[in-house]
Amino acid sequence: MRLRRCAHLLFEPREALQFDLESLAAGGDGLHTELSLLALAPHRQQEIPVSPGDVALLAAVPCTAWSDFDALAAVHGAAPLQDLLARGLLVGDDAVSADAVQDQRLREANWRTVSAVQHYLGRWNGVRSGDDLQRAGYVTLGELIAKLGEPPPAAQSRAAADARLALPPPRTTDFDELLQRRATCRNFDAAAALTQDELATMLHRVFGAQGTLNLEGGGATTVLKRNSPSGGGLHPTGAYLIVQRVSGLAAGLYHYRPVEHALEPMREMTIADTADLASRSVAAQAYFAAAPVLVALAVRFPRSFWKYRNHAKAYRVAALDVGHLSQTLYLSATDLGLGAFVTAAVNEVEIEQAFGLDPLVEGVLAVCGFGARAARRVADEFDPNGRIWREDGSRASG
Repeated sequence: MRLRRCAHLLFEPREALQFDLESLAAGGDGLHTELSLLALAPHRQQEIPVSPGDVALLAAVPCTAWSDFDALAAVHGAAPLQDLLARGLLVGDDAVSADAVQDQRLREANWRTVSAVQHYLGRWNGVRSGDDLQRAGYVTLGELIAKLGEPPPAAQSRAAADARLALPPPRTTDFDELLQRRATCRNFDAAAALTQDELATMLHRVFGAQGTLNLEGGGATTVLKRNSPSGGGLHPTGAYLIVQRVSGLAAGLYHYRPVEHALEPMREMTIADTADLASRSVAAQAYFAAAPVLVALAVRFPRSFWKYRNHAKAYRVAALDVGHLSQTLYLSATDLGLGAFVTAAVNEVEIEQAFGLDPLVEGVLAVCGFGARAARRVADEFDPNGRIWREDGSRASG
């Protein structure tokens, strides 16, 4: 058998404070620092405790070339090698082991190690941040300040006030009014359904192909034009829909095809089941889960990394792609008189499982949603200029 180190691996020394009764009895502060060493292995999608000896052994085994097991065992011993092989930090040349398969797929996806660790070990499963914030009293800005103190200033000063150069008043158009009405919606009408026309308009504006270009070069390569910029013009982000309330459309899961401007049904679900998935997807943020349509923004990493191979900026470009699309979604929804939201506080694992996505190929970075606003404000929204809500909580605009 031959071995090699897994392709993507980082080590983190982590300290945790523990209560120490002996220290307290001896007049100390009663605290003990406990140090642990963790291997961060994205192909395992988990943190694995290791020892300094494990780290030294892993550093001695190449990740780009295969090494003979017996030759390594003669130097390091067979048992430590078998232990690291069982934990997936070393992989064998047998293509049937799950660790070897996952490691090979990450290699083929052209990930940069730091980015792979950040993405795969930052995914949530079963987190209920909405409930957690409620219990901790971190919901309103006043509660945050009371617990955490004042935040850093809203803007930096890089010159004295008398040195600032006043600019002429900005020109204003209808677009400025649209921007003023753009705000995150936390008050969706839980009974209102979207029309199919509203859904189609939103999907085409935000995710639809406004034009295509086929480049011939060993095979037909289709380049899309969307209404948002994308790194390398690749547009790797797909739209996966949790449909709760759309007139004439069954509740359930759908995938949007941007070139054909069509929905692909993936699973029909009961209204109760879609509501449950919506809540779990946005980590129990109830004000977002009430939207009639939620869209999971899933990046197809091989499409982006086809160009940006093992690139220090590749993952940042993928995140920017999602950000651009969410802003276009906000503006489109505002123009149609709808509310919108985007959140990264999502349970990626549960969303990927629901849609049958392979996280090594297609990973969720955020969830957006849109729909009709409620008639009255219940949850706080940031609307300092009163373009959406009056002081009494009633609607100020349509």
